[in-house]
Amino acid sequence: MPKRGKKYSESKAKALDAQTSSFEDAVKISLESSYAKFDETVDVAVRLGVDPRHADQMIRGTVVLPNGLGKEVKVLVFAKGEKEKEAQEAGAEFVGNDDLIEKIKEGWFGFDKAIATPDMMGTVGKIGKLLGPRGLMPNAKTGTVTFDVARAVTELKAGKIDFRVEKTGILHVPMGKVSFGVEKIVQNITAFLETVMRLKPSSSKGTYLKGMAISTTMGPGIKVDPALVKELLK
Repeated sequence: MPKRGKKYSESKAKALDAQTSSFEDAVKISLESSYAKFDETVDVAVRLGVDPRHADQMIRGTVVLPNGLGKEVKVLVFAKGEKEKEAQEAGAEFVGNDDLIEKIKEGWFGFDKAIATPDMMGTVGKIGKLLGPRGLMPNAKTGTVTFDVARAVTELKAGKIDFRVEKTGILHVPMGKVSFGVEKIVQNITAFLETVMRLKPSSSKGTYLKGMAISTTMGPGIKVDPALVKELLK
């Protein structure tokens, strides 16, 4: 096992001693376990009772977090004509078509999210091998291939995230920053979990929500009793 630092060990010991009687308590303990000098990201890991090897159990979706992610999201839009103007007015940092594709081919990736209008996908597909591995390829399932460019840009900048279950049946997503405080983090997690629960496949038998943990970038993982999650979502 990797050797942990003194601060991490102290933080973990403190978290283990804390009493958790509600979901809010779990979030509070996680935030109080943060010890880095920078504003750490709060992450959640959710273990689901699904088998991603079956297409009908591949959990994938999007959700706009009510309090955002606490960071600036640089958006690139592949579009032509009027849609270029629409993207610029909506606040996209980078807008264009062939010029941006050439720039990316040369190794530039100065953006966090990419959107494309449907008529651009034939061209954007040529750099799919460059965008895909970085999670930047526009996809209709996540709402990033659309003619409603303004809405897509606004949602991404407001804190829209997309998630996809891993081979092990785990969803791992960011929920904001430690500086948000308990209430805002709980609101973000609630919005995310409500979306996950709506996506439960009919073919999934047994317990759907098997476990959950909350952690900060440097802090220890705080396990959350699924019963507290169910109480939160009532």
